Amino acid sequence: MPEGIEVDTDKLREAIHEEFEHEGGRLVKAIALSTSLLAAVAAIAALQAGATVNEALALKTEATGLQAEASDQWAFYQAKGIKQAVAEASESAYRAIAKDPPPVYAEKQKRYGEEQEEIKAKAKEKEAERDRKSAEADHLLHRHHGFANAVALFQVSIALGAMAALSRMRIVWWGSLAVGAVGLVLFAIHALA
Repeated sequence: MPEGIEVDTDKLREAIHEEFEHEGGRLVKAIALSTSLLAAVAAIAALQAGATVNEALALKTEATGLQAEASDQWAFYQAKGIKQAVAEASESAYRAIAKDPPPVYAEKQKRYGEEQEEIKAKAKEKEAERDRKSAEADHLLHRHHGFANAVALFQVSIALGAMAALSRMRIVWWGSLAVGAVGLVLFAIHALA
């Protein structure tokens, strides 16, 4: 009886290995391409995050300076109020002894009152400018957080891409692409804000 039919498994094994290398090589190239694109966008998002936080800090610093200037104006306002009160008290002292006060006291009261109004307007102007700078800084900080979150998502996506390349598992790569897509959407939202 003839022995069993021999099948050349070496050639079959070689063909399977070549097909796996060919198919796996394309997968690894696709993963490498998508991961490198995500890394490039992550770098841009990181630069945007840094730029927005630096600008926000500069605006907060300006707002703090404006607050100091407004506080100085309010202190000046109070000093003029004290001078006006002293002039009123001096005028009252003359009236208490039934004498007409010198006109200088009335002039001082009027002048100090007018100066107070000017100072008050300057102080309110400084406070309004402070509030604008602070609000703009808050908006930039919000954008910064969005960019920072996008960078974190890109980093996770890149790590998943590396795992997909090492394991040659498409599902992990798809997960990498999905996380990267969420990062892209978040980046776009805050870039357009």
